[in-house]
Amino acid sequence: MPLDPEIVKDLHRRMVRIRFFEEAAGRLFEANKMPGFIHLYVGQEAVAAGVSVALRDEDQISSTHRGHGHLVAKGGDLNKMMAELMGKATGYCNGKGGSMHICDLELNMLGANGIVGGGVPIAVGAGFANKYSGNETVSVVFFGDGSTNIGAFHEAANMAAALKLPVLFVCENNGYAEYTPREQSMAIKDVAERAGAYGMPSKIVDGMDAMAVFEATESALVSVRAGEGPYFLECKTYRYYNHHGIQNLGLSYRTDEEVEEWKGRDAIDAIEARMVADGVASEAEVEANRASIQAEVDEAIDFADSSPMPDPADLLDNVYSDAVSSDAVSSDAVNSEVRS
Repeated sequence: MPLDPEIVKDLHRRMVRIRFFEEAAGRLFEANKMPGFIHLYVGQEAVAAGVSVALRDEDQISSTHRGHGHLVAKGGDLNKMMAELMGKATGYCNGKGGSMHICDLELNMLGANGIVGGGVPIAVGAGFANKYSGNETVSVVFFGDGSTNIGAFHEAANMAAALKLPVLFVCENNGYAEYTPREQSMAIKDVAERAGAYGMPSKIVDGMDAMAVFEATESALVSVRAGEGPYFLECKTYRYYNHHGIQNLGLSYRTDEEVEEWKGRDAIDAIEARMVADGVASEAEVEANRASIQAEVDEAIDFADSSPMPDPADLLDNVYSDAVSSDAVSSDAVNSEVRS
């Protein structure tokens, strides 16, 4: 059965919103306008969009170091996102979290995570709380293929399956753990095989097809909400750019031919072609949508550019440690440390 045209339009808009935001962020990073590192989601848009469109507003997501796309797909404010990436006080985390720790609890986005696989136990913890509370909320965790080599993944997957927690595991298998191809880091072809070790049902889906991801997610959520325990989706996808940033820095861990082959299957190009062919939207409507999103991204850049840097006196606000409390550090000491 064909998807509702409004769902198709929603998938398209979320994907283009991710692509335009990420491309802009990448250019700003290369221009030294962003501190730290930035891991771009370009190429993988169909996964975040397909999953997010199938979710309810109250459903939670836990993200990765490559997490901008997940927050954008969940409805994130581009102004606050861009400001956070540029380290500005108007950002989601007041400029203190940056690219790898961005979050929006009001949208039930539980945060990106700089630790590989670190978001998995967070989502399972949320799933435990949801089951304990007796609500129908599902927690979703996005993670890469390399994360399934981490101990925390296996501990969390075992707990989720043993306790039948309402958790959807979404593996974004882009073929590489940083610079290491999958076949050099695991002896299996499909990461979904690992779900079976915990008695967890799984499905492999084309991660370059947003409609396929949406349908697979919608189907998985039925069993998860019914109390049947967690479900594992493996989305075969690809990142177009380097592990971080845009430039490949002369690294030769994959061929240009491989990259271009995957770009030839671009999810946004594919859905736009189907939208026009199926009469969901005209070419003019598609272009108007793209122009509207580009204007939104341009506005976010202007907002971030004109936003103030965080006040050094606020350095320790919302920062917690067992070793020292904010009351024990004077503002003069903080200002002195920042200036040094």
